[in-house]
Amino acid sequence: MSTDHRQDWQHWHEQREAAVSSPYGPLSLTGTHWLSDFPEGRIPAVPGEWREDGDEVLLSARAEDGITVDGKPLAGTVRLAADHGPIHESRVESAGRRLVVLRREGLWAVRDFDPGSEARAAFRGIEATPYDERWVVPGVFRPYGETRSVRVENADGVERGLGLAGELVFELHGGEHTLQVAVEEDGSLWAVFADATSGRDSYRFRFLRPAAPAADGSVTVDLNRALLPPCAFADHFICPFPPPGNALDTAVAAGERLLLPS
Repeated sequence: MSTDHRQDWQHWHEQREAAVSSPYGPLSLTGTHWLSDFPEGRIPAVPGEWREDGDEVLLSARAEDGITVDGKPLAGTVRLAADHGPIHESRVESAGRRLVVLRREGLWAVRDFDPGSEARAAFRGIEATPYDERWVVPGVFRPYGETRSVRVENADGVERGLGLAGELVFELHGGEHTLQVAVEEDGSLWAVFADATSGRDSYRFRFLRPAAPAADGSVTVDLNRALLPPCAFADHFICPFPPPGNALDTAVAAGERLLLPS
């Protein structure tokens, strides 16, 4: 087994733990507040007044609310679009918390990222299986003619659309397996999958993010880098469940499995 591969994996694992436990990593999410649930504009856990206005959100605040927008104190009203960059670069802040504007299928929400969250304070690490080259297998990406959308349940109990661009096919444990995948902007693949360990020896589902396929569709499937989804770190994420067919009938005892107990 290549020592370099082991070292690369160990470095990846350490980076993952550092990222999820960073001040605005997934452990700091303390709430996802849908504006449709607060038609009067007041969200009890969040300062200011938040109202939908077509393709924007109107945020109104008084000086005593302690809100800053783009680093400047807000006393009045500002129009906000959805945030798409890193959490620490989002426009709205309050006492160190980042208030992130989110839009999903036409609905608006405010996410509250608090570096002082209980989950972040309690974090002890990610339980992950050490690197094993047997979990690295060749695969092939077979694109669909056009992107398909399927309705899947999300972690908050709501069904939403999940865009799928093709299938990732690979052999494991003597059998052929297929995962429906999305293609990211950089060409890499993204799969939401479950396996025979899910809900028992690992979280109920995980993510897999293979690199972009080669021109002939070939791609390396490295299950050592199976990822816990954001909702494994905080209940307030709305991760999609695996689409139909993405529950493998074999055990993937590799990659990230669970959070270490606090």
